Amino acid sequence: MAQRTLACTACHGAQGRAGPDGYYPRIAGKPAGYLYNQLLNFRDGRRHYAPMTRLLDPLSEDYLLEIAKHFSSLDLPYAQPPAPRATPEQLERGRRLALEGDPAVKLPACAGCHGAALTGVLPNTPGLLGLPRDYLNAQLGAWRTGQRRAHAPDCMSQVARTLSPEDLNAVATWIAGQPLPAQTHPADKLPSPPPIACGSASLPAGRQQP
Repeated sequence: MAQRTLACTACHGAQGRAGPDGYYPRIAGKPAGYLYNQLLNFRDGRRHYAPMTRLLDPLSEDYLLEIAKHFSSLDLPYAQPPAPRATPEQLERGRRLALEGDPAVKLPACAGCHGAALTGVLPNTPGLLGLPRDYLNAQLGAWRTGQRRAHAPDCMSQVARTLSPEDLNAVATWIAGQPLPAQTHPADKLPSPPPIACGSASLPAGRQQP
């Protein structure tokens, strides 16, 4: 399978560890359900990047699930994140948004869905640690403008539209600068129901959980 996915690792880095430019994220070790959903999103037009769409368009859903399972199974160390470039006030604001949310604007914490350690939750919610600030900013911006979409209810679109540009940058900067914990695997489950309904946390009808 590693040979058959060389087209993936050409951009996403050796073994899916991440590309060198900050815009091709790590896919190694992400939950298989999440990876599978994103492959479908690129193929079906909910995410927009022409090279990905052309690559995936001829592939069957069974093959996409096989690709997702392959990268999910890779247990590889993470690189240490760069030191964040922000003021202490910006970092504290980012920390609060990530871990506590902002009840004043009905904004849930990132940790409410992505896990207390922000390493993701099985089977379908990705980890946020280890992602570059530029990538996080780009994806949150894409959700704000509708360039990135997910199955309804599109929870991340709702979250991104609630964030001010300043808060969006603050939370992305704080997350990108966090060291990885000793246990980087996704959590088995959330300790309580997620604070917001999210269609992207489910597999499409008729598919088995990976």
